[in-house]
Amino acid sequence: MGGRLLRVGLTGGIGSGKSTVARLLAMMGAAVYVADDRAKALMCSDRELRAGIVDLFGPEAYRADTGELDRAYLSGRVFGDAARLAALNALVHPAVERDFRSWVAEREEMLPRPAYAVEEAAVLIESGGWREMDRIVVVAAPLSVRLERVVRRDGVSPEQAMERVKAQMGDEERLAYADAVLTADEVRLLLPQAVELHAALCDAARSV
Repeated sequence: MGGRLLRVGLTGGIGSGKSTVARLLAMMGAAVYVADDRAKALMCSDRELRAGIVDLFGPEAYRADTGELDRAYLSGRVFGDAARLAALNALVHPAVERDFRSWVAEREEMLPRPAYAVEEAAVLIESGGWREMDRIVVVAAPLSVRLERVVRRDGVSPEQAMERVKAQMGDEERLAYADAVLTADEVRLLLPQAVELHAALCDAARSV
């Protein structure tokens, strides 16, 4: 068909509600790429990334019987080690960016085309992936609400949930990149906000 799709980066801290927003946008006609899910798949399927992980962490990073990534082993190697985590991210993030570009290119040729393309990524800003986007959407929620969601969803303690929040970029810094902000505080209805955002992105997509 030709022409490029509007690229939208969707991000927010853990427990913010960004995955819910992504699902709502998909229901309204957006093509949605979930970076975390694709990263997990690429660590097994992308040869270049797989080789880099083996070089960094040894062949034990993959199970000898199945060839699948040994997530428990890898988590143990990077937990509490900022340098190793940064080295892993330096391998994974470029692979995800390459995969996202290819994924978008395929959808640009679709008939009918999606309304626009969304990358949902928790670390969109930190990874530099925001530079690939035409619009940045941030989903925000009060800290108390986020902690409650993480505790309920992941079965962790409030203290563990807080550690996960602190490990990420703060909301104030993240919001500085936002072209649009949705509030998922369980007081303001999220669906009308998503509908309004979808309309605005469709309008923007027509001028790309």
